[in-house]
Amino acid sequence: MSAEQDRKFFDTFMLVLGSLVLITVAIFVLANSMAGRTQEAHIKEDPAFQQRNVERIRPVGQVAIAGADNSALRDPGGPRPAAAAMPAVAAEPARELSGEDVYKVACTACHGAGIAGAPKTGDDAAWAPRVAQGMDTLYTHAIEGFQGQAGYMPPRGGHANLTDQQVRDAVQHMVDQLPE
Repeated sequence: MSAEQDRKFFDTFMLVLGSLVLITVAIFVLANSMAGRTQEAHIKEDPAFQQRNVERIRPVGQVAIAGADNSALRDPGGPRPAAAAMPAVAAEPARELSGEDVYKVACTACHGAGIAGAPKTGDDAAWAPRVAQGMDTLYTHAIEGFQGQAGYMPPRGGHANLTDQQVRDAVQHMVDQLPE
């Protein structure tokens, strides 16, 4: 009888373990799917992200050509050789981001869930004392950063590449989400 009980326990244990593995894989696939459709897509469109990628994959060496001026190749810290040695990368013009776009890229991580004391988007009670200080104060805190009693607002939402106007537009977008 004990061998039968052992077998039943083993079968039950394997069933539970298999179910947990399937649940874990399903959560992992769902999280990756959601990340690919939300913030990840906006980050890849960011001009600063694209420039970092261009810098990361640029050639580390050049070919010295006989009969050509190769003096730039001797000094590793010196100027880069002309475009003949390194093909020019077509620079995509920087896309102007709307306040909503900036919010999705930089602000929603904290203001969407109320992380680190950030007032949730649309929460009138949390935003009222902030809005009462005036829009100029909100803009200044968003651009320069702010350490309050409830938490910390990093300068430009942690995205140093954003312009002052883009940050203002994102703040205005969040204020526009408040119920009237």
